[in-house]
Amino acid sequence: MSVGACGGPLMLRLYYVEGGSRIWLNSWLQTGGWPLTLITLVILYLYRRKIEGSDTKFYFITPRIFVASSVIGIVTGLDTFLYSWGASKLPVSTSSLLIATQLAFTAVGAFFIVKQKFTTYSINALVVLIVGTILLGIRANGDRPEGVTSKAYVIGFILTALAAALYGVILPCIEFIYMKAKQAITVTLVLEIQMVMCFSATAFCTVGMIINKDFQAISREAKQFNLGEARYYTVVIWTAIIWQCFYVGAVGVIYLSSSLMSGVIISALLPITEILGVIFFNEKFSGEKGISLFLSLWGFFSYFYGEFKKTKKLENRSSQNEITMTQTQSV
Repeated sequence: MSVGACGGPLMLRLYYVEGGSRIWLNSWLQTGGWPLTLITLVILYLYRRKIEGSDTKFYFITPRIFVASSVIGIVTGLDTFLYSWGASKLPVSTSSLLIATQLAFTAVGAFFIVKQKFTTYSINALVVLIVGTILLGIRANGDRPEGVTSKAYVIGFILTALAAALYGVILPCIEFIYMKAKQAITVTLVLEIQMVMCFSATAFCTVGMIINKDFQAISREAKQFNLGEARYYTVVIWTAIIWQCFYVGAVGVIYLSSSLMSGVIISALLPITEILGVIFFNEKFSGEKGISLFLSLWGFFSYFYGEFKKTKKLENRSSQNEITMTQTQSV
Protein backbone atom coordinates (compact mmCIF):
# COMPACT_ATOMS: atom_id res chain seq x y z
CA MET A 1 0.00 0.00 0.00
CA SER A 2 2.88 2.36 0.79
CA VAL A 3 4.47 1.70 -2.60
CA GLY A 4 1.21 2.43 -4.40
CA ALA A 5 0.10 5.43 -2.34
CA CYS A 6 3.47 7.18 -2.75
CA GLY A 7 4.58 5.91 -6.16
CA GLY A 8 1.23 6.01 -7.96
CA PRO A 9 0.78 9.82 -7.91
CA LEU A 10 4.43 10.28 -8.92
CA MET A 11 4.10 7.98 -11.93
CA LEU A 12 0.86 9.66 -12.93
CA ARG A 13 2.46 13.09 -12.77
CA LEU A 14 5.57 11.87 -14.63
CA TYR A 15 3.36 10.76 -17.50
CA TYR A 16 1.76 14.20 -17.80
CA VAL A 17 4.94 16.22 -17.23
CA GLU A 18 6.84 14.38 -19.97
CA GLY A 19 4.21 14.87 -22.65
CA GLY A 20 1.41 12.36 -21.97
CA SER A 21 -2.13 13.69 -22.27
CA ARG A 22 -4.56 10.73 -22.41
CA ILE A 23 -6.74 10.92 -19.30
CA TRP A 24 -8.65 7.71 -20.00
CA LEU A 25 -5.40 5.82 -20.54
CA ASN A 26 -4.05 6.98 -17.20
CA SER A 27 -7.33 6.00 -15.56
CA TRP A 28 -7.09 2.57 -17.18
CA LEU A 29 -3.54 2.06 -15.91
CA GLN A 30 -4.59 2.60 -12.29
CA THR A 31 -6.53 -0.68 -12.29
CA GLY A 32 -5.16 -2.36 -15.43
CA GLY A 33 -2.64 -4.39 -13.42
CA TRP A 34 -5.39 -6.79 -12.22
CA PRO A 35 -3.81 -9.81 -14.03
CA LEU A 36 -1.03 -9.66 -11.42
CA THR A 37 -3.63 -10.54 -8.79
CA LEU A 38 -4.85 -13.41 -10.98
CA ILE A 39 -1.31 -14.79 -11.10
CA THR A 40 -1.17 -14.61 -7.29
CA LEU A 41 -4.51 -16.45 -7.03
CA VAL A 42 -3.25 -19.21 -9.33
CA ILE A 43 -0.15 -19.64 -7.16
CA LEU A 44 -2.31 -19.79 -4.00
CA TYR A 45 -4.55 -22.37 -5.67
CA LEU A 46 -1.60 -24.58 -6.61
CA TYR A 47 -0.31 -24.31 -3.05
CA ARG A 48 -3.72 -25.31 -1.60
CA ARG A 49 -4.06 -28.11 -4.12
CA LYS A 50 -0.70 -29.51 -3.08
CA ILE A 51 -1.87 -29.63 0.55
CA GLU A 52 -5.60 -30.42 0.20
CA GLY A 53 -5.65 -32.57 -2.93
CA SER A 54 -7.49 -32.49 -6.26
CA ASP A 55 -10.85 -31.46 -4.73
CA THR A 56 -9.52 -28.01 -3.85
CA LYS A 57 -11.78 -25.13 -4.97
CA PHE A 58 -10.21 -22.66 -7.36
CA TYR A 59 -12.36 -19.72 -6.23
CA PHE A 60 -14.49 -18.80 -3.19
CA ILE A 61 -16.36 -15.73 -4.41
CA THR A 62 -20.15 -16.15 -4.60
CA PRO A 63 -22.41 -14.62 -7.29
CA ARG A 64 -23.76 -12.08 -4.77
CA ILE A 65 -20.29 -10.90 -3.78
CA PHE A 66 -19.23 -10.92 -7.44
CA VAL A 67 -22.05 -8.54 -8.39
CA ALA A 68 -21.37 -6.24 -5.42
CA SER A 69 -17.65 -6.16 -6.21
CA SER A 70 -18.39 -5.42 -9.88
CA VAL A 71 -20.59 -2.45 -8.98
CA ILE A 72 -17.93 -1.04 -6.64
CA GLY A 73 -15.41 -1.65 -9.42
CA ILE A 74 -17.38 0.44 -11.91
CA VAL A 75 -17.57 3.26 -9.35
CA THR A 76 -13.81 2.87 -8.83
CA GLY A 77 -13.35 3.29 -12.59
CA LEU A 78 -15.25 6.58 -12.43
CA ASP A 79 -13.11 7.58 -9.45
CA THR A 80 -9.85 6.90 -11.31
CA PHE A 81 -11.11 9.01 -14.22
CA LEU A 82 -11.91 11.96 -11.95
CA TYR A 83 -8.53 11.62 -10.23
CA SER A 84 -6.59 11.37 -13.51
CA TRP A 85 -8.35 14.40 -14.96
CA GLY A 86 -7.84 16.45 -11.81
CA ALA A 87 -4.21 15.38 -11.30
CA SER A 88 -3.35 16.35 -14.89
CA LYS A 89 -3.89 19.99 -13.86
CA LEU A 90 -2.27 19.91 -10.41
CA PRO A 91 1.22 19.34 -9.01
CA VAL A 92 1.78 16.12 -7.07
CA SER A 93 1.98 17.87 -3.71
CA THR A 94 -1.39 19.58 -4.12
CA SER A 95 -3.23 16.57 -5.54
CA SER A 96 -1.80 14.38 -2.76
CA LEU A 97 -3.00 16.78 -0.07
CA LEU A 98 -6.46 16.75 -1.62
CA ILE A 99 -6.53 12.96 -1.84
CA ALA A 100 -5.58 12.82 1.84
CA THR A 101 -8.96 14.39 2.63
CA GLN A 102 -10.61 11.11 1.67
CA LEU A 103 -10.13 10.22 5.34
CA ALA A 104 -12.96 12.58 6.26
CA PHE A 105 -15.28 11.00 3.71
CA THR A 106 -14.16 7.51 4.76
CA ALA A 107 -15.04 8.38 8.34
CA VAL A 108 -18.51 9.59 7.39
CA GLY A 109 -19.04 6.56 5.17
CA ALA A 110 -17.78 4.21 7.89
CA PHE A 111 -20.16 5.80 10.40
CA PHE A 112 -23.27 5.29 8.26
CA ILE A 113 -22.33 2.12 6.34
CA VAL A 114 -20.45 -0.04 8.86
CA LYS A 115 -21.48 1.76 12.09
CA GLN A 116 -17.92 2.84 12.93
CA LYS A 117 -17.60 4.27 16.45
CA PHE A 118 -15.68 7.51 16.95
CA THR A 119 -13.66 8.98 19.76
CA THR A 120 -12.73 12.55 20.58
CA TYR A 121 -9.34 11.93 18.99
CA SER A 122 -10.71 10.59 15.72
CA ILE A 123 -13.14 13.51 15.45
CA ASN A 124 -10.25 15.92 16.08
CA ALA A 125 -8.29 14.18 13.30
CA LEU A 126 -11.13 14.69 10.84
CA VAL A 127 -11.54 18.37 11.71
CA VAL A 128 -7.89 19.32 11.29
CA LEU A 129 -7.66 17.42 7.97
CA ILE A 130 -10.67 19.31 6.62
CA VAL A 131 -9.21 22.63 7.81
CA GLY A 132 -5.95 21.73 6.09
CA THR A 133 -7.72 21.22 2.79
CA ILE A 134 -9.63 24.49 3.05
CA LEU A 135 -6.36 26.27 3.78
CA LEU A 136 -4.81 24.67 0.72
CA GLY A 137 -7.58 25.99 -1.48
CA ILE A 138 -7.31 29.60 -0.28
CA ARG A 139 -4.50 30.34 -2.75
CA ALA A 140 -5.37 27.79 -5.39
CA ASN A 141 -3.43 29.46 -8.20
CA GLY A 142 -0.22 29.88 -6.24
CA ASP A 143 1.33 26.61 -7.44
CA ARG A 144 -0.39 26.38 -10.84
CA PRO A 145 1.82 24.36 -13.24
CA GLU A 146 3.15 26.09 -16.33
CA GLY A 147 0.69 26.00 -19.21
CA VAL A 148 -2.36 25.35 -17.02
CA THR A 149 -4.98 28.11 -17.03
CA SER A 150 -6.67 29.34 -13.86
CA LYS A 151 -9.96 27.77 -14.98
CA ALA A 152 -8.31 24.41 -15.69
CA TYR A 153 -6.56 24.52 -12.30
CA VAL A 154 -9.83 25.14 -10.46
CA ILE A 155 -11.51 22.32 -12.38
CA GLY A 156 -8.60 20.02 -11.51
CA PHE A 157 -8.87 21.04 -7.86
CA ILE A 158 -12.60 20.28 -7.76
CA LEU A 159 -12.33 16.96 -9.62
CA THR A 160 -9.51 15.72 -7.38
CA ALA A 161 -11.55 16.61 -4.30
CA LEU A 162 -14.53 14.73 -5.78
CA ALA A 163 -12.28 11.72 -6.44
CA ALA A 164 -11.17 11.80 -2.79
CA ALA A 165 -14.78 11.95 -1.61
CA LEU A 166 -15.81 9.07 -3.86
CA TYR A 167 -12.94 6.83 -2.81
CA GLY A 168 -13.66 7.71 0.79
CA VAL A 169 -17.08 6.07 0.33
CA ILE A 170 -15.69 3.10 -1.64
CA LEU A 171 -13.51 1.94 1.28
CA PRO A 172 -16.41 1.45 3.75
CA CYS A 173 -18.39 -0.29 0.98
CA ILE A 174 -15.60 -2.86 0.68
CA GLU A 175 -15.71 -3.41 4.44
CA PHE A 176 -19.49 -3.77 4.18
CA ILE A 177 -19.02 -6.60 1.65
CA TYR A 178 -16.79 -8.39 4.16
CA MET A 179 -19.40 -7.95 6.88
CA LYS A 180 -22.28 -9.28 4.76
CA ALA A 181 -20.37 -12.04 2.97
CA LYS A 182 -21.96 -14.86 5.04
CA GLN A 183 -18.79 -16.90 4.63
CA ALA A 184 -15.27 -16.98 6.00
CA ILE A 185 -13.18 -14.02 4.80
CA THR A 186 -9.84 -15.42 3.71
CA VAL A 187 -6.85 -13.91 1.92
CA THR A 188 -7.94 -15.72 -1.25
CA LEU A 189 -11.46 -14.25 -1.10
CA VAL A 190 -10.08 -10.77 -0.42
CA LEU A 191 -7.84 -11.00 -3.48
CA GLU A 192 -10.74 -12.30 -5.58
CA ILE A 193 -12.89 -9.35 -4.55
CA GLN A 194 -10.04 -6.97 -5.33
CA MET A 195 -9.44 -8.56 -8.75
CA VAL A 196 -13.13 -8.35 -9.71
CA MET A 197 -13.21 -4.70 -8.64
CA CYS A 198 -10.13 -3.80 -10.68
CA PHE A 199 -11.34 -5.81 -13.68
CA SER A 200 -14.70 -3.98 -13.65
CA ALA A 201 -12.96 -0.61 -13.26
CA THR A 202 -10.63 -1.46 -16.14
CA ALA A 203 -13.59 -2.50 -18.32
CA PHE A 204 -15.29 0.83 -17.54
CA CYS A 205 -12.16 2.75 -18.52
CA THR A 206 -11.69 0.59 -21.62
CA VAL A 207 -15.05 1.84 -22.92
CA GLY A 208 -13.87 5.40 -22.30
CA MET A 209 -10.61 4.71 -24.14
CA ILE A 210 -12.47 3.26 -27.14
CA ILE A 211 -14.82 6.24 -27.36
CA ASN A 212 -11.93 8.69 -26.95
CA LYS A 213 -9.77 6.69 -29.43
CA ASP A 214 -6.94 6.36 -26.92
CA PHE A 215 -5.80 2.99 -28.21
CA GLN A 216 -5.01 4.46 -31.64
CA ALA A 217 -3.17 7.38 -29.99
CA ILE A 218 -0.80 5.31 -27.83
CA SER A 219 1.85 4.64 -30.50
CA ARG A 220 1.75 8.26 -31.65
CA GLU A 221 2.04 9.55 -28.09
CA ALA A 222 4.93 7.16 -27.38
CA LYS A 223 6.94 8.61 -30.27
CA GLN A 224 6.39 12.16 -29.01
CA PHE A 225 7.15 11.36 -25.34
CA ASN A 226 9.95 13.55 -23.97
CA LEU A 227 11.83 10.62 -22.43
CA GLY A 228 11.70 8.51 -25.59
CA GLU A 229 9.45 5.76 -26.92
CA ALA A 230 11.00 2.92 -24.89
CA ARG A 231 10.71 4.82 -21.61
CA TYR A 232 7.11 5.71 -22.45
CA TYR A 233 6.16 2.05 -22.34
CA THR A 234 8.31 1.58 -19.22
CA VAL A 235 6.35 4.35 -17.49
CA VAL A 236 3.05 2.82 -18.62
CA ILE A 237 3.91 -0.69 -17.38
CA TRP A 238 5.29 0.42 -14.03
CA THR A 239 2.33 2.73 -13.47
CA ALA A 240 0.00 -0.27 -13.72
CA ILE A 241 2.19 -2.37 -11.39
CA ILE A 242 2.58 0.33 -8.73
CA TRP A 243 -1.12 1.21 -8.65
CA GLN A 244 -1.99 -2.47 -8.30
CA CYS A 245 0.15 -2.51 -5.14
CA PHE A 246 -2.04 0.26 -3.80
CA TYR A 247 -5.35 -1.50 -4.42
CA VAL A 248 -4.16 -4.83 -3.06
CA GLY A 249 -2.80 -3.03 0.01
CA ALA A 250 -6.02 -1.08 0.54
CA VAL A 251 -8.30 -4.15 0.59
CA GLY A 252 -5.70 -5.96 2.70
CA VAL A 253 -5.70 -3.29 5.39
CA ILE A 254 -9.51 -3.34 5.46
CA TYR A 255 -9.38 -7.14 5.81
CA LEU A 256 -6.92 -6.96 8.71
CA SER A 257 -8.38 -3.88 10.40
CA SER A 258 -11.00 -1.48 9.01
CA SER A 259 -11.79 0.93 6.18
CA LEU A 260 -11.06 3.85 8.50
CA MET A 261 -7.59 2.46 9.21
CA SER A 262 -7.01 2.16 5.46
CA GLY A 263 -7.95 5.82 5.04
CA VAL A 264 -5.67 6.85 7.90
CA ILE A 265 -2.68 5.06 6.37
CA ILE A 266 -3.29 6.78 3.02
CA SER A 267 -3.25 10.14 4.81
CA ALA A 268 -0.23 9.12 6.89
CA LEU A 269 1.81 8.51 3.73
CA LEU A 270 1.15 12.08 2.56
CA PRO A 271 4.42 13.57 3.91
CA ILE A 272 6.47 11.07 1.91
CA THR A 273 4.59 11.85 -1.30
CA GLU A 274 4.96 15.57 -0.61
CA ILE A 275 8.73 15.31 -0.20
CA LEU A 276 9.12 13.09 -3.28
CA GLY A 277 7.11 15.57 -5.36
CA VAL A 278 9.42 18.40 -4.32
CA ILE A 279 12.54 16.28 -5.02
CA PHE A 280 11.61 14.76 -8.39
CA PHE A 281 9.49 17.53 -9.93
CA ASN A 282 10.98 20.63 -8.28
CA GLU A 283 7.55 21.66 -7.06
CA LYS A 284 7.12 24.65 -4.78
CA PHE A 285 6.51 23.95 -1.13
CA SER A 286 4.57 27.04 -0.08
CA GLY A 287 3.64 28.12 3.41
CA GLU A 288 0.05 27.00 2.87
CA LYS A 289 1.25 23.51 1.97
CA GLY A 290 3.53 23.46 4.97
CA ILE A 291 0.70 24.32 7.36
CA SER A 292 -1.63 21.88 5.60
CA LEU A 293 1.02 19.18 5.91
CA PHE A 294 1.40 19.95 9.62
CA LEU A 295 -2.36 19.65 10.09
CA SER A 296 -2.36 16.33 8.22
CA LEU A 297 0.35 14.98 10.55
CA TRP A 298 -1.53 16.34 13.54
CA GLY A 299 -4.69 14.55 12.43
CA PHE A 300 -2.75 11.33 11.82
CA PHE A 301 -1.11 11.26 15.25
CA SER A 302 -4.36 12.29 16.93
CA TYR A 303 -6.15 9.32 15.40
CA PHE A 304 -3.47 6.81 16.35
CA TYR A 305 -3.17 8.18 19.87
CA GLY A 306 -6.91 7.72 20.26
CA GLU A 307 -6.66 4.15 18.94
CA PHE A 308 -3.77 3.46 21.30
CA LYS A 309 -5.78 4.68 24.31
CA LYS A 310 -8.83 2.67 23.23
CA THR A 311 -6.76 -0.51 22.83
CA LYS A 312 -5.12 0.08 26.21
CA LYS A 313 -8.52 0.53 27.82
CA LEU A 314 -9.80 -2.71 26.31
CA GLU A 315 -6.69 -4.57 27.46
CA ASN A 316 -7.10 -3.25 31.02
CA ARG A 317 -10.76 -4.21 31.01
CA SER A 318 -9.91 -7.69 29.73
CA SER A 319 -7.23 -8.11 32.41
CA GLN A 320 -9.65 -6.94 35.10
CA ASN A 321 -12.26 -9.47 33.92
CA GLU A 322 -9.68 -12.27 34.03
CA ILE A 323 -8.69 -11.32 37.58
CA THR A 324 -12.35 -11.24 38.63
CA MET A 325 -12.98 -14.65 37.08
CA THR A 326 -9.92 -16.11 38.81
CA GLN A 327 -11.03 -14.75 42.17
CA THR A 328 -14.54 -16.11 41.64
CA GLN A 329 -13.20 -19.57 40.76
CA SER A 330 -10.93 -19.51 43.84
CA VAL A 331 -13.88 -18.72 46.08
